[in-house]
Amino acid sequence: MEKRPVLKLTLSPLDRNLEFAGKLLLAAIWLLTLYALLKLPVTIPIHFNASGQADRYGNKLTLLFLPVLATVIYVGFTYLNRYPHIFNYLTTITAANAEKQYTIATRMLRFLKLAILVIFIIIILFIYLTVIGVTNGLGVWFLPLTFALLLVPTVIGIMQSLNKGEKRDGK
Repeated sequence: MEKRPVLKLTLSPLDRNLEFAGKLLLAAIWLLTLYALLKLPVTIPIHFNASGQADRYGNKLTLLFLPVLATVIYVGFTYLNRYPHIFNYLTTITAANAEKQYTIATRMLRFLKLAILVIFIIIILFIYLTVIGVTNGLGVWFLPLTFALLLVPTVIGIMQSLNKGEKRDGK
C-alpha cells in the first residue's frame, strides 16, 4: 500500500459555507420532522413507488427514521472528511498533488452531504404535503432530481481530480 501524506486542510470560505449550510439543513430536517409529528394523523405514507406515488402506509413515528438516518450520514461524512488520505483516488497521491486531491475529494463529500440532506428534507416535506392534501406523492421529478443531486457533484469531483491542469494553447 502506498504511503500518502497526512495533511490538515484549511477550509476555504466555500467549504465553511457548505458546512454551515449542512448544519442548517440538518436542523431544518429535525424541526420539520417534529412539526410534522405534531400535526399529522397516526397513519402516513411511508413508501413511494418509482413514479412518486405513495404505495405503503404506516405509523407516523416511522418518520423519525429519516432525521436519524440523515444525522448518521451527516456525522459519518463529517468524520470521514477528516481523513482524506484514506480515500480511494483515481490518480496516484504524491506530496506534490496531495493537497489539491484531498481538497477536491473533501469538497465533493461536502456537496454530497448537502445533496443527501436536501433529498431527506424533500421526502419529509412531501410526506407532510401529501397527508394534508397539497400534493399527491413525491412526483415523477423526484427520482431524476435525486440522481442529479448525487451524480453531478461526483462527476465534477472526478473530472477535477483527473484534470492535470495542463493548458493546450490551441495546439
